[in-house]
Amino acid sequence: MGGETEAIADERGRAAADSLIGWWLDAGVDVAVGEQPRDWLRRNPAAPSAAPAVANVTEPNPETLAQLRDWLASSVQLPLASATARRILPHGPGDAAIMLLSDAPALEDLASGQPIGGDAWTLTLKMLAAIGIGADEAYSASLSCFHAPGARMTEKDRAECADIARRHIGLAKPSRLLLFGDGPCKALLGEPLTRARGRVHRIEGVQTVATFHPRWLLQRPSDKALAWRDLLMLMSESD
Repeated sequence: MGGETEAIADERGRAAADSLIGWWLDAGVDVAVGEQPRDWLRRNPAAPSAAPAVANVTEPNPETLAQLRDWLASSVQLPLASATARRILPHGPGDAAIMLLSDAPALEDLASGQPIGGDAWTLTLKMLAAIGIGADEAYSASLSCFHAPGARMTEKDRAECADIARRHIGLAKPSRLLLFGDGPCKALLGEPLTRARGRVHRIEGVQTVATFHPRWLLQRPSDKALAWRDLLMLMSESD
């Protein structure tokens, strides 16, 4: 019995390694390691935070990450909240190595009950593994925690979501922040992904990079090479 268990474990390990190597090949990585060792998870010196934006949501101001998550789980006054909208809450540890911020959850995310689900989450795990981060070291959230088919996010909604996201980032205290897609870029950086990519930003003092949502990469695998550059930029020791 012990031999069979070990064989199964070895097979799963090989499958995980094959999956990771597949991501690297798609992204155009042609070397396994760099010339110099790098501490991927070393925190950068904290940069001075800009003056906090004035919140424009008439809700209590959470003082801890747990309080904010409770508020997101229960408030009916959040942007895009409605009787038909389905709520998907953030997940992962506070003080994480990385925070992933995506747009509103999609239909395929509902079954998993997390902001990024299905094949997109499988690809996300490969992307994280490629930079040395495990699933249990990532905190994922969405700009809006509602899947609301047919609803349009107004400029007022976007501004309110941005205020909540800034507060969320400040309380989650990740080492680094990865913005997935147009929505978070427009809300937090004031520009679309096409302009936000290619440089390091600071949001609430956290080193931040914008890249394609994994759902986009599943449809456009050729952009994985660009996403790989974004990941390397995010994990760089300086900007």
